[in-house]
Amino acid sequence: MDAKFQRRVQRYGWDAAASQYEPGWAPRLRAAQDRLLSVAGLAQGMQVLETACGSGLVTARIAEMVGQSGAVMATDLSQAMVDATTRMAAARGLAHVAAQRMDAEELDLPDAAFDSALCALGLMYVPDPARALAEMARVTRPGGRVAVTVWGERKHCGWAEIFPIVDARVASEVCPMFFGPGGRGVLLHIAGAAGLTGAKEWRDRVTLDWPDAASLLLAMIGGGPVALAAKRFSPNVRAEVEAEFLASVAGFSKPDGSYAIPGEFVTVAGTI
Repeated sequence: MDAKFQRRVQRYGWDAAASQYEPGWAPRLRAAQDRLLSVAGLAQGMQVLETACGSGLVTARIAEMVGQSGAVMATDLSQAMVDATTRMAAARGLAHVAAQRMDAEELDLPDAAFDSALCALGLMYVPDPARALAEMARVTRPGGRVAVTVWGERKHCGWAEIFPIVDARVASEVCPMFFGPGGRGVLLHIAGAAGLTGAKEWRDRVTLDWPDAASLLLAMIGGGPVALAAKRFSPNVRAEVEAEFLASVAGFSKPDGSYAIPGEFVTVAGTI
């Protein structure tokens, strides 16, 4: 896919998903965020960059860890997500958080400006994950820590059929290489190429719980990467997509109507 087109799809796709992202995903991503923050080496007073910040779920936690003596620059390609992060920071009185729309592959930031750089579940969406990670490394000071988390291997993510199901109806090209960075050794290789030393990988298998089909469909269709494509569905097509997706995860349903769907997160952290 043309990189410029992919960036456009991601920008407007996450604009479309922004309002439903937290209701659909916040509890399910906590384990990945916990792992990322546990290996990022954050401390009071640090200056931290977060790329692909989304609605600010991780941004708020970084801000708490660095305290008012520190600062957080949160960036995202989606203006709607940047606006959500800005609102969150204002509501919580986090004056040391700033949010700005920025391409992760071309950060408009000076070299060695931050003590640490993080990215929670964002590298799967950029055309060139290696370039985005190299940019994170560029803006981190020598001795600083860079940490990133992505979704793991497709075979370990039980919800993965949402992509071909949607693409069969709308040629969305949403995430052509979504599971690429989560392949065995891929993220470690990218980290090494970006100049990270002592990089280590953690692979965490998790269970993603939804209380019912409605909340699951909200996350998968309205609050995730296929949200832009879903706007093009007719009512009949949307019903078909929902039915086919629920059939694909039927093996993870429980008698009470809830779902426990497997997933995998991969985290890599290293030092500049």
